[in-house]
Amino acid sequence: MTQSKIYMYRGEIARSGIGFGTALAIAISWSVNKSILWAIIRGVLSWFYVIYYAIVR
Repeated sequence: MTQSKIYMYRGEIARSGIGFGTALAIAISWSVNKSILWAIIRGVLSWFYVIYYAIVR
């Protein structure tokens, strides 16, 4: 592969995965509630929930 194709491939992998904020929100939600439904909802809200948790906690 050429250098440009490698970078394009790496970019596709990064875009298709979940973000750090989403993973963090899911982990926090799971540790607090132990509920898959709340973890999914808060994962969708991602950084908003992480900031909310940091302020309220």
